[in-house]
Amino acid sequence: MFYADLSPYAYLPAEDGDVFTEAGAGLRFVTVRNAYRRLNVGWLESGQPWTTGSASADFVSKLLAVLDGQGVNQALGLHECDLCPVPLDASRPWYEPRPGHRRAGAGTGEIRVPGAPGTAYAAPQLIGHYVADHGYLPPREFVDAVLAFDLQDRSAAYPAIAFPWIPDDAELYDALAE
Repeated sequence: MFYADLSPYAYLPAEDGDVFTEAGAGLRFVTVRNAYRRLNVGWLESGQPWTTGSASADFVSKLLAVLDGQGVNQALGLHECDLCPVPLDASRPWYEPRPGHRRAGAGTGEIRVPGAPGTAYAAPQLIGHYVADHGYLPPREFVDAVLAFDLQDRSAAYPAIAFPWIPDDAELYDALAE
Protein backbone atom coordinates (compact mmCIF):
# COMPACT_ATOMS: atom_id res chain seq x y z
CA MET A 1 0.00 0.00 0.00
CA PHE A 2 1.66 3.23 -1.15
CA TYR A 3 1.06 6.71 0.22
CA ALA A 4 3.44 9.58 -0.53
CA ASP A 5 5.50 10.78 2.40
CA LEU A 6 3.88 13.66 4.30
CA SER A 7 0.53 13.24 2.52
CA PRO A 8 -2.58 13.21 4.74
CA TYR A 9 -3.19 9.80 6.33
CA ALA A 10 -5.98 7.94 4.55
CA TYR A 11 -5.47 4.22 5.26
CA LEU A 12 -8.29 4.08 7.81
CA PRO A 13 -11.22 6.54 7.93
CA ALA A 14 -10.66 9.55 10.22
CA GLU A 15 -13.90 8.88 12.08
CA ASP A 16 -12.55 5.48 13.16
CA GLY A 17 -9.63 7.13 14.95
CA ASP A 18 -6.48 5.35 16.05
CA VAL A 19 -6.57 2.27 18.26
CA PHE A 20 -3.55 2.02 20.57
CA THR A 21 -2.82 -1.35 22.18
CA GLU A 22 -1.55 -1.10 25.74
CA ALA A 23 2.01 -2.36 25.96
CA GLY A 24 2.18 -5.71 27.69
CA ALA A 25 -1.59 -6.04 28.10
CA GLY A 26 -2.49 -7.06 24.57
CA LEU A 27 -6.18 -7.13 25.40
CA ARG A 28 -6.72 -3.48 26.33
CA PHE A 29 -7.25 -0.92 23.59
CA VAL A 30 -7.66 2.84 23.66
CA THR A 31 -9.40 4.53 20.74
CA VAL A 32 -8.44 8.13 19.98
CA ARG A 33 -10.63 10.02 17.51
CA ASN A 34 -9.68 13.27 15.77
CA ALA A 35 -7.17 14.32 18.42
CA TYR A 36 -4.45 15.22 15.92
CA ARG A 37 -3.66 15.52 12.21
CA ARG A 38 -1.93 12.42 10.79
CA LEU A 39 0.72 12.49 8.04
CA ASN A 40 1.96 9.41 6.16
CA VAL A 41 5.60 8.31 6.30
CA GLY A 42 7.07 5.06 5.02
CA TRP A 43 4.12 3.55 3.15
CA LEU A 44 6.30 2.01 0.42
CA GLU A 45 5.36 -0.18 -2.49
CA SER A 46 7.33 -1.79 -5.29
CA GLY A 47 7.20 0.32 -8.44
CA GLN A 48 6.58 3.58 -6.55
CA PRO A 49 9.26 6.22 -5.88
CA TRP A 50 10.88 6.48 -2.45
CA THR A 51 14.02 8.10 -1.06
CA THR A 52 17.11 6.08 -0.24
CA GLY A 53 20.07 7.14 1.84
CA SER A 54 22.08 6.45 4.93
CA ALA A 55 20.14 6.87 8.18
CA SER A 56 22.07 7.67 11.34
CA ALA A 57 22.57 4.88 13.87
CA ASP A 58 20.82 7.03 16.50
CA PHE A 59 17.74 7.40 14.31
CA VAL A 60 17.59 3.69 13.45
CA SER A 61 17.99 2.70 17.10
CA LYS A 62 15.28 5.10 18.28
CA LEU A 63 12.90 4.10 15.46
CA LEU A 64 13.29 0.44 16.38
CA ALA A 65 12.60 1.33 20.04
CA VAL A 66 9.39 3.10 19.00
CA LEU A 67 8.37 0.05 16.96
CA ASP A 68 9.06 -2.26 19.89
CA GLY A 69 7.10 -0.09 22.32
CA GLN A 70 4.00 0.89 20.41
CA GLY A 71 1.16 -0.80 18.55
CA VAL A 72 -1.49 1.18 16.66
CA ASN A 73 -4.34 -0.14 14.51
CA GLN A 74 -3.19 -3.74 14.85
CA ALA A 75 -4.82 -5.95 12.22
CA LEU A 76 -5.50 -9.66 12.09
CA GLY A 77 -3.82 -10.06 8.71
CA LEU A 78 -0.23 -9.60 7.57
CA HIS A 79 1.20 -7.04 5.21
CA GLU A 80 4.27 -8.52 3.57
CA CYS A 81 7.07 -6.37 2.15
CA ASP A 82 6.81 -6.41 -1.63
CA LEU A 83 10.25 -4.81 -1.99
CA CYS A 84 11.90 -8.08 -0.98
CA PRO A 85 12.61 -10.22 -4.04
CA VAL A 86 11.60 -13.50 -2.37
CA PRO A 87 8.29 -14.11 -0.55
CA LEU A 88 8.29 -15.07 3.11
CA ASP A 89 9.28 -18.65 3.82
CA ALA A 90 6.23 -20.44 5.28
CA SER A 91 8.51 -22.64 7.39
CA ARG A 92 9.67 -19.63 9.45
CA PRO A 93 7.56 -17.42 11.74
CA TRP A 94 6.53 -14.21 9.92
CA TYR A 95 7.87 -12.03 12.75
CA GLU A 96 11.46 -13.27 12.36
CA PRO A 97 13.80 -11.41 9.99
CA ARG A 98 14.83 -13.11 6.78
CA PRO A 99 18.46 -14.25 6.68
CA GLY A 100 20.65 -11.17 6.27
CA HIS A 101 17.92 -8.76 7.42
CA ARG A 102 17.61 -6.87 10.72
CA ARG A 103 13.80 -6.64 10.85
CA ALA A 104 10.88 -8.85 9.89
CA GLY A 105 9.55 -8.37 6.36
CA ALA A 106 5.90 -8.43 7.44
CA GLY A 107 3.82 -6.35 9.80
CA THR A 108 0.38 -6.19 11.34
CA GLY A 109 -0.07 -2.57 12.33
CA GLU A 110 1.25 0.95 12.55
CA ILE A 111 3.03 3.42 14.82
CA ARG A 112 2.46 7.10 15.65
CA VAL A 113 5.26 9.59 16.25
CA PRO A 114 4.34 13.02 17.63
CA GLY A 115 5.51 15.94 15.50
CA ALA A 116 4.65 19.63 15.72
CA PRO A 117 1.75 20.39 18.08
CA GLY A 118 -1.40 18.74 16.76
CA THR A 119 0.42 16.60 14.19
CA ALA A 120 1.47 12.95 14.33
CA TYR A 121 3.29 10.87 11.76
CA ALA A 122 1.57 7.62 10.78
CA ALA A 123 3.88 4.83 9.65
CA PRO A 124 3.43 1.11 9.05
CA GLN A 125 5.30 -1.30 11.31
CA LEU A 126 7.30 -2.23 8.23
CA ILE A 127 9.08 1.14 8.33
CA GLY A 128 11.80 -0.43 10.49
CA HIS A 129 12.38 -3.09 7.84
CA TYR A 130 12.35 -0.50 5.05
CA VAL A 131 14.95 1.66 6.83
CA ALA A 132 17.20 -1.13 8.17
CA ASP A 133 17.01 -3.55 5.26
CA HIS A 134 16.16 -1.52 2.13
CA GLY A 135 17.92 1.79 2.79
CA TYR A 136 14.73 3.89 2.91
CA LEU A 137 15.43 7.39 4.23
CA PRO A 138 12.32 9.09 5.63
CA PRO A 139 11.80 12.86 5.41
CA ARG A 140 14.03 14.94 7.69
CA GLU A 141 11.10 16.19 9.77
CA PHE A 142 10.11 12.60 10.59
CA VAL A 143 13.70 11.71 11.49
CA ASP A 144 13.83 14.77 13.78
CA ALA A 145 10.47 13.83 15.35
CA VAL A 146 11.64 10.27 16.05
CA LEU A 147 14.84 11.52 17.64
CA ALA A 148 12.85 14.00 19.79
CA PHE A 149 10.18 11.44 20.82
CA ASP A 150 10.45 10.83 24.55
CA LEU A 151 9.18 7.28 24.94
CA GLN A 152 8.61 7.93 28.63
CA ASP A 153 6.23 10.86 27.91
CA ARG A 154 2.83 9.24 28.22
CA SER A 155 -0.76 10.19 28.83
CA ALA A 156 -1.61 10.45 32.52
CA ALA A 157 -4.83 8.52 31.87
CA TYR A 158 -3.10 5.71 29.91
CA PRO A 159 0.47 5.36 31.20
CA ALA A 160 1.04 1.97 29.50
CA ILE A 161 0.85 3.56 26.03
CA ALA A 162 3.95 5.20 24.52
CA PHE A 163 2.24 8.25 23.03
CA PRO A 164 1.73 11.50 24.94
CA TRP A 165 -1.36 12.95 23.25
CA ILE A 166 -4.02 10.48 24.27
CA PRO A 167 -6.84 12.58 25.71
CA ASP A 168 -8.28 11.64 29.10
CA ASP A 169 -11.69 11.05 27.49
CA ALA A 170 -10.39 8.45 25.00
CA GLU A 171 -12.49 5.30 24.84
CA LEU A 172 -11.04 2.28 26.65
CA TYR A 173 -11.96 -1.25 25.62
CA ASP A 174 -10.78 -3.88 28.07
CA ALA A 175 -11.28 -7.44 26.76
CA LEU A 176 -10.20 -8.78 30.13
CA ALA A 177 -13.24 -7.18 31.78
CA GLU A 178 -15.69 -9.03 29.56
